[in-house]
Amino acid sequence: MAKSSFHYYQHRLSLADKYLEVKVAINRIFHAHKGRLGYRRITELLKQLGFTINHKTVLNLMHKLGLKCLIRLKKYRSYKGEMGAAFENVLARNFKAKAPNQKWATDMTEFKVAGRKLYLSPIIDLFNREIISYELSESPNYKHIIKLLDKTFKQQQTKDLILHSDQGWHYKMNHYQKKLESHHVIQSMSRKGNCLDNAVIENFFGILKSELFYTKKFNSIQQLKSEIKQYINYYNHERIKMNLNAMSPVQYRAHYLKSIV
Repeated sequence: MAKSSFHYYQHRLSLADKYLEVKVAINRIFHAHKGRLGYRRITELLKQLGFTINHKTVLNLMHKLGLKCLIRLKKYRSYKGEMGAAFENVLARNFKAKAPNQKWATDMTEFKVAGRKLYLSPIIDLFNREIISYELSESPNYKHIIKLLDKTFKQQQTKDLILHSDQGWHYKMNHYQKKLESHHVIQSMSRKGNCLDNAVIENFFGILKSELFYTKKFNSIQQLKSEIKQYINYYNHERIKMNLNAMSPVQYRAHYLKSIV
């Protein structure tokens, strides 16, 4: 090697990595969340820590670190009928509500057990993060979503309520949209490809999977169904949240209703 080339590369190696601190933070965030976060959500967390960085740079650094999100959201693209229009993002990431039944969010997540799939569709109240209703099915079909709505509307008051979702085909069906309208529900949708617009329910899925699904081996769909039902009951009634004054969602709702009597 020429002497000039040797000194050039020696100089390059001696330069400090300007992204060293960011890489350490990315690695810490990635593993703290057990590989569940992609580069966009990691970028948001970095910004919360005071880093000013572009999401494309974070993606590049994750590639260099060999970090890849372990979870891939499934997009159901099958045409199931006449589709309605996508609605605007009325919620606009304002995830706080002053009272129950003002703002809800919904989505669908998938589990795989013994070569079979199970789908969970919950509705979460943004006031206290309570799962007010949910439906489990082995097929992500439209009937599954309508059954969830019918069950929920029988139990809850819905006038002037916002129900937020992503732009999945289920939520763009004309029948679905008319059912919401008939119950005086204002429909809101995330911007296309932006999971942070529905971060609260995404966070619930992460909690459910990290505290239940990833902690044990399930041998059958029926076993998983049973355990999900038990976990949601535990989550609503027993699992305290610090941002709810160390109360469970149900305790927090009861405390609020008592305070306004």
